[in-house]
Amino acid sequence: MYTPPAFREDDLAKLHELMRSNSFAILVTHEDGAPLATHLPFLLDAERGPYGTLLGHMSRANSQWHAFLSGQQALAIFQGPHAYISPSWYKPEAGNVPTWNYAAVHAYGVPKIIEDETRLAALLHASVGTFEAGFEHPWTLDMPNDLFHSKVKGIVAFEMEITRLEGKLKMSQNRPEADQENVARILSQSEDATTASVGALMQQVQQTSKA
Repeated sequence: MYTPPAFREDDLAKLHELMRSNSFAILVTHEDGAPLATHLPFLLDAERGPYGTLLGHMSRANSQWHAFLSGQQALAIFQGPHAYISPSWYKPEAGNVPTWNYAAVHAYGVPKIIEDETRLAALLHASVGTFEAGFEHPWTLDMPNDLFHSKVKGIVAFEMEITRLEGKLKMSQNRPEADQENVARILSQSEDATTASVGALMQQVQQTSKA
C-alpha cells in the first residue's frame, strides 16, 4: 500500500481497533494468474502471532478456498471511514486541489483451512456471539447436531496468521494545523455518519500529534 510517512500508522493497538471496527473486509488471492476477491467478516485474535491472527469462513461453493491449499500469500483489506475533502475548506492559496481522507489496514498472511470440527464450531459460535452482541435479543447458534453438521458441510473455515501489517491514516496531516482543524470541524458536523466519523478520527489524530 502506498503510504507517505505522514500517513503511516504503526501502532498495533490502533490498527487492531480499526480492524475490529471495520471487520467486513476483502480477502484477495490469485486464481489462474488473476486476482480473486471475496468480501467476508473476520474475527481477530490479537494474542496469536506478532500481529494477530484472522479467522473467517466462506461458502464451500466459492473456489477461492482452493488457493489456501497451495500455501500462497493472501491479503485482507480493511477499509475504515472515508470522506471527500474540498479545497474550499483550506486557507485560500494557489494550487489547492480536492482529495480524500481515509483509514485502511492491509493484513498479509497464508490462510490455512481449519479441519478440526471442535475448532470450527468454536469459530462459528464466536462469530455469532461477536456480531449479535449489540442486539437486544441476540440470536444464538443453538440447533440440533444433525442440522448444525449439515450447515457446516457448506462452508470452509480458515485462519490466517498475520505476517505483515500496513496501516494508513490519511487525515490531512500534510496540511497546516489550521486547515486540519477546519476540515475536522466541517466533517464532524456532517449528518452523514461515515463522514462525521472521519472528522472525529481527524481530531483524535490531531490530539495525539500534540501530546
